[in-house]
Amino acid sequence: MQRSALMIVDVQNDFCPGGTLAVAAGDKVIGPLNRALFQFREKGFPILASRDWHPPTTHHFQPFGGPWPVHCVQFTEGAAFHDGLDLPCSATIVSKGTDAGSDGYSAFDGRDGSGLPLADILKSLKVTRLYVGGLATDYCVKATVLSALQLGFEVVVLQDGIAAVNLQPDDGAKALAEMEQAGAVVMPVAELDLYELPPS
Repeated sequence: MQRSALMIVDVQNDFCPGGTLAVAAGDKVIGPLNRALFQFREKGFPILASRDWHPPTTHHFQPFGGPWPVHCVQFTEGAAFHDGLDLPCSATIVSKGTDAGSDGYSAFDGRDGSGLPLADILKSLKVTRLYVGGLATDYCVKATVLSALQLGFEVVVLQDGIAAVNLQPDDGAKALAEMEQAGAVVMPVAELDLYELPPS
């Protein structure tokens, strides 16, 4: 039997306007994602959320030879989930990029508080279809979706629940096309009721 879960990727303060690595429209994903969260809570489906959870010193950051400004450092306000995100207390949180040698783009690089990898968590929940939204389309969302597909999950990307960094103007569009070509279905949150959600 198929079972669906919602995966919210990295909707953290540092990736939203005002953050140290802000996606220009990062906060615009919150409304659609909250609508998805409501639907998944109502149906009793699992909800998971990933977060960048970097140590202060990591090769991921520019001061230490990496490509990115310092962001989402463990236990800082920038690493917190955006206040507007209606994430339930029951959501499973997976942390990624937790050591100096890890970039942690994919949520499948993450582990929960007990150290269990995301793939094992989903297996224990008997999840076969993953609905994915969050930040950013061209990096962590893409990496998460491609990992999920490679592991055999069905994947639905929530089109209005993602936003891109767009270092190049068409990076987000290219990432979305790559996810579709790999087998993901792309749809807006408003169409979730039209898409068959199997019983929990």
